[in-house]
Amino acid sequence: MTRSDSGPLHRHGGARYTGRRRLATVGAAVLLVAAAGGCSSGDDAVAQGGSFEFVSPGGKVDIYYDPPETRGRPGLIRGPDLMDPNRTVSPDDFTGQVVVINVWGQWCGPCRTEMPELQQVYDATRGEGVAFLGIDVRDNNRQAAVDFVVDREITFPSIYDPPMRTMIALGASYPTTVIPSTIVLDRQHRVAAVFLRALLAEDLEPLVRRLARETIDPVP
Repeated sequence: MTRSDSGPLHRHGGARYTGRRRLATVGAAVLLVAAAGGCSSGDDAVAQGGSFEFVSPGGKVDIYYDPPETRGRPGLIRGPDLMDPNRTVSPDDFTGQVVVINVWGQWCGPCRTEMPELQQVYDATRGEGVAFLGIDVRDNNRQAAVDFVVDREITFPSIYDPPMRTMIALGASYPTTVIPSTIVLDRQHRVAAVFLRALLAEDLEPLVRRLARETIDPVP
């Protein structure tokens, strides 16, 4: 489930197709670079890679990255606010805070159950230095996504990112087909945990409270 985009390559017709496969690979790489470069202009969501490398040992759906010094940082994540297209939001807006990033879509059944649970944890922990940031993906109907948030009285911001460009920041191995998913950053914005499933408040709150109690390493 979690590594479906990184499975084994299949051979088609033996060695005579090697050159074609290499050309196709190079072409795909060029397109990826071009797409990433194109993300940096206009009002679209943007991202660039960081030091975080997604690993899911044994296909686990709850992955913790400990001890803290082993955690990697995602790349730049930034995009237009779902509720206000003229405003840009990013994890960088929450310096020194734990940041819970939730990838969701209004079309996603489990998201409808999960979103109020996230709001509950946000309300309970925001005073302890915990921020929440959604990433709304694959929603070409912006108004439907806005209605989803309003109807559930969600008060934390979300990036509006229909083409999922922000996912570049989480590396090629991150399973973007798994929605909802949640990435929890510690106070230094290193990836402390990834959940590839819908969450209940009781799943998330103990973790973010623990991370909020961690001290920030001094800058060398």
